[in-house]
Amino acid sequence: MAMFGGDGAISVSGMQFSYDVQNPIFFDFNLDLPSGSRCLLVGANGSGKTTLLKILAGKHMVGGKNIVKVLNRSAFHDTELVCSGDLSYLGGSWSKTAGSAGDIPLQGDFSAEHMIFGVEGIDPVRREKLIDLLDINLQWRMHKVSDGQRRRVQICMGLLHPFKVLLLDEVTVDLDVVARMDLLEFFKEECEQRGATIVYATHIFDGLETWASHLAYIHGGELKLSAKLNEIKDLETSPNLLSVVEAWLRSETKVEKKTKKKPAVSSPFMSSRQMAYYR
Repeated sequence: MAMFGGDGAISVSGMQFSYDVQNPIFFDFNLDLPSGSRCLLVGANGSGKTTLLKILAGKHMVGGKNIVKVLNRSAFHDTELVCSGDLSYLGGSWSKTAGSAGDIPLQGDFSAEHMIFGVEGIDPVRREKLIDLLDINLQWRMHKVSDGQRRRVQICMGLLHPFKVLLLDEVTVDLDVVARMDLLEFFKEECEQRGATIVYATHIFDGLETWASHLAYIHGGELKLSAKLNEIKDLETSPNLLSVVEAWLRSETKVEKKTKKKPAVSSPFMSSRQMAYYR
């Protein structure tokens, strides 16, 4: 397996993680990404992509301070990473934390202008560029707009600060093709001109063959492949990235079906609650 090298923006070393008392999602997980990379995070539903992004975003504590590092700082313990805007996470839903209720959907009668211009310390040139790029109408009311329009405002809010590391979890799913391609081009410029690093989990691969620089493939919480895109041999013989990822996922599905345990055959002579009635 090829591993990334160089000046690391993201470093995960020997990570183990599980929710409560469940079986571990990750066990001895390792990943390194260089600064300026645009990494696609691929895998089937439930493979651990969202959990990994949340760990990198500092939303879950994992082991010691040196297990998960972003910009050579602890992703969980160094809260300044997120507060400064150096680390930005855009997830699949727009929510807020409400005490013991956890994350709940963000809703209310407020305008896009109120939200976007309510963020202090923002470069006005960058703000106007994002508003224009995402084609946002500042008069939009958040409780009346479509999911795609609400998503545009969410993305704009997450990009106002010039991030150094950006974590994206299916954020373009509600965007039309023009908005999606324009946004991907903006991300590419951010990486090439400012040296920013992006990790993008998605199931939509159109146009990503020329956009991504790296790829990380996760299956069952295990890193199956991590490499520069131009070093992946399967892409040399396949027409596009979609075909390659589809083949990987179909292959792992076949293996899982073969390894499933057959149900145990119960004998009429084995102990059971029904037999206990006759004792």
